[in-house]
Amino acid sequence: MLLFSLCLTALLSIHRASAQVSSPLSQYTIVAPGINATFIPYGARLTHLFVNDKTGTPQDVVLGYDDPATYIHDTETVHTYYGPIVGRYANRIKNGTFTVDGITSHIPENENSGHDTLHGGTVGYDQRNWTVIGHNESTVTFAFLDEGFEGFPGNIITYATYTVSAGPKWTSRLVSMPLDEPTPIMLANHVYWNLGAFTGTPNATILNDTLAMPYADRYIGIDNIEVPDGSLLLVNGTALDFTTPKTIGRDITSAHACGFNCTGYDNAFIIDRPRYSAPEATDLTLLSMASPATGIQLDIYTNQQSLQLYSCNNMNGTIPVKASQQHFGANQTFVQKYGCVVIETQQWIDGINNPQWGQDPYQVYTVDSEPAVVWAEYDFSIAQGS
Repeated sequence: MLLFSLCLTALLSIHRASAQVSSPLSQYTIVAPGINATFIPYGARLTHLFVNDKTGTPQDVVLGYDDPATYIHDTETVHTYYGPIVGRYANRIKNGTFTVDGITSHIPENENSGHDTLHGGTVGYDQRNWTVIGHNESTVTFAFLDEGFEGFPGNIITYATYTVSAGPKWTSRLVSMPLDEPTPIMLANHVYWNLGAFTGTPNATILNDTLAMPYADRYIGIDNIEVPDGSLLLVNGTALDFTTPKTIGRDITSAHACGFNCTGYDNAFIIDRPRYSAPEATDLTLLSMASPATGIQLDIYTNQQSLQLYSCNNMNGTIPVKASQQHFGANQTFVQKYGCVVIETQQWIDGINNPQWGQDPYQVYTVDSEPAVVWAEYDFSIAQGS
C-alpha cells in the first residue's frame, strides 16, 4: 500500500507539473489540412468541427454553442450532453446498481424517476472540469482524476487525447487506469452530428443522409425506459437494418424500438466483425454516413464492440444552431426533431448487469489489468457522385 501511495503521488505530481492552468471554458483549437476542431475543458468537450464540403467551403458538422458558458446553462436545464465525454460509465445502468468482485455499488439514478443511471450519474464526466496537460497545433490532451465520484468504486485517472490530421480525420483516444479498486469503466464521446451543416433549409434534418453499418447484424433489446432487458435481437427484417446503405429516414416511421411512445432510433447496435477479424479490430469501416446537401461523408473506425445511434428524437426546435450554421439569417435555424444524430462508440450497454453476455473483460478493470482504451477515428471525405 505504501508503494501504491508513492506511485500515485508521483503520478499526480507529474500530472500537475505538466498541467496548463486555464478556465474550464477556455477554447483550444487544433488544425490540420482540411480540418479544424475546438474543445473546452468542461467535459473535455468538442464544440466545433470544420471540414470542407463538395464546393471546398468549410462547414461546421457538429452541434453545440458559440458561447462556452452556454454549456453550463444547458447542463442545468435541458442537459443535451452536447459534445463531451460521458462516464465513468456511458449510457444506462439498470437500477443504478452493479456488483464487482462481490461488492455492490449504487450510483445515483438520474433518469426515469429514479429507475436507472444515465451517463455516470448526477454529475458525470460531462460536467467535470478536465485539466489540459498538452496542446500543440494538431493535438490536445485532457486529464481527469475521478476520486470515486458518484459512488463508483475506487479512483481512476483518464487521459483524453484529440488529434486532427491530413485525410482529413479526427482521432479520439481515451485511456483510463484504475488506481486501486476493481471498477467498471465505459467511456464514450457524445457528439451530435449534422453532416449537412444545416445548409439545405432552415429546418434541415438528417433524414436524407445515407447511413450504413455493415457489421451491425444485432442490437440490444431494451424496455420502455431504454434499459437493456437482456435480449439480443436481429436487425434483419426490421427498421434497424443498416447493414446495407439506406437513408436514415427511409424506415424511421416504423422504428419504435427506442422506448415508450418513441419513433426513431436510440439503439445500441452490436458490431459482429467478420470471422477472421478480431473483436476489437480497428481496420474496418464500422459506420459510413453521408449528406447529399454538402457531400460530406464520415467513416468511423473504432476498437469498440457497439455503436449507440440516436436520431435526435427529442429535439423540438427550441435550440438554435451556432452562428457558423445559420445560413438563412441570424437565429433562423433551430434544431428540429431528427435534426441530428449521435453516434457513441462503446461496449455493450449495461453489460455489467448482464453477465451472460461475457462483457466483463471489456468493462471491468483492475490495477493489474490493461487500461481501458476507447479509440475512435473519424475520417472525412466527399461522397462519390456528390
